[in-house]
Parts: sequence; C-alpha cells; structure tokens
Amino acid sequence: MRDDEQYKNDIIDEDLYEELDEETLLELVEEERKKALLRARQEKNQKPKSPFPKWVFWLIALAMLLNVIALLPQTVSIPAIEFIKTSTRLSAQDDIKMYKEAVVVIETNDSKGTGFSIDAEGTIITNHHVIEGEEKVTVAFPEQGLFSGEVVATFPEVDLAVVKTDGEGFPYLSLADKTEFEPGEAIYFIGNPLAFNGIANEGTILDYLQLSSWPENTEVIMIEAPVYRGNSGSPIINKDGKVIGVIFATLNHDDYGKVGLFVPIDYYYEKIR
Repeated sequence: MRDDEQYKNDIIDEDLYEELDEETLLELVEEERKKALLRARQEKNQKPKSPFPKWVFWLIALAMLLNVIALLPQTVSIPAIEFIKTSTRLSAQDDIKMYKEAVVVIETNDSKGTGFSIDAEGTIITNHHVIEGEEKVTVAFPEQGLFSGEVVATFPEVDLAVVKTDGEGFPYLSLADKTEFEPGEAIYFIGNPLAFNGIANEGTILDYLQLSSWPENTEVIMIEAPVYRGNSGSPIINKDGKVIGVIFATLNHDDYGKVGLFVPIDYYYEKIR
C-alpha cells in the first residue's frame, strides 16, 4: 500500500467521466439513419418505377444503416462504440452471462446507476452517491424485471450503500473473503453506462491510492478500464468469479492518466459488522 502525498488535493469524479455523452451518441446514430434513408429515397426517385418489392427496399435501407454503424469505430473515435464491441465479445462467455443476471439498474427520480445482488433474497450493494437522499429506489433485474428497493444501510464515508428488495430466488454474485490482487491482474466489471444496460467490460488493476477526502488508512484501488457515467456501483469481478470491489469514481492520475477507482470489498465487511 502507498500514501501518495501528491494527491492531498485530489479531485475525484463521482459522476465518472465520458468522452461522449449518451445524447450525442444517440444523435450520431439517428443522424446516420436519416442520411441512409434519404440516400435510399433519392436513388429510388432517380430510377424508373419497376415492380420492386417494398420489403426489399427497407431491407437494403436497414443494411445500409448497419453498415454505417459498423463503420463508426473506424471513422470516428468513439470509445463508447468500442466498449459495446467488447461487451458483445465478453457476453458470449458463459461466466459473463451468469454474472450479468445479478447486476441491476438502480433508478431514482433523477439518476441511474448500477448495483448487484449478493444473495437470493435480493440484498444489493451499490454506491452511496447513487442513492443519496433516497429511501426508496427502483431496481431492475435483467430477467426478473422491476422491483421496489428500500435503502437499508448507507456508509457515505466509503461510498457504499445496501438496498433490499422483496422476493426470493434472485441471481447473485459471490463476494471474495477479502480484496487480494497482483498489479496488472485482469478483472471484469458489469454496469449500465451512458444509455446502455448490462454492459460487460474488462480492465487491469493498477495500485492502491489514498484519497485526501477519505478517512486515513482507507485506500481505494485504481484500474485501467473504460469507466463511464452509469458504472457507479458496478462489481469488480476477479478471475475466480468473486467480487473484490465496487466502482465509484474516476480520477486523473499523474502517472496513469484517467483511471477508474473502486472500493475494496473489505470495507463493506467492516461496515456491516
């Protein structure tokens, strides 16, 4: 562990960073859709009428749209598109499919974040800043649907909170007994970034970091990974399929650049005891 003196005046971003916001991303896709349809109409008007089935026309228009979207990562630098491609690849894995079933969307009146179930009775861990000021939230499981959730415990000093839903038989993730890792170790994380839900991604663990705004000897852990708004509350899952922490923020680091930050799962155990 280390205590970085240079971060005594650190500024973390609890809303997380995004190089492209969700509105801009959706506007780009919509703009390209309109262009594709306009080109198709112009081409149709320039040709003599023929018994050309309408369904074939719309099929071609759809194919053009998909081609435009597929070309976006090559023509425009959009990290958001890249993490969708990564999620598609990872989501083909059986273990990731299983993990995703336990990761939920947590919605309040004016925000959206991530949480994950840790038992079959629907006990959910998330960030304190995701549910701050709320007693009730809406919880959406990928397969089971919507549930009302009650905030039953908050630990703002380590940005953690516990939400409880009514029910049984929920999918859940297993917690590691303690947070252990080697620098450079690969991890997975699953969340609801930007306008998307259930996005799986991967990264590597960098090092511990002491934040000036946190209690002394309460270090967080940095990861090199594409973390965006909506990933707050995402579980960090190690190679053994165990949750070792919870994403809560990002930070500009002098050595590593933009990094994600997660709360070690040890702090959850300390607080619930």
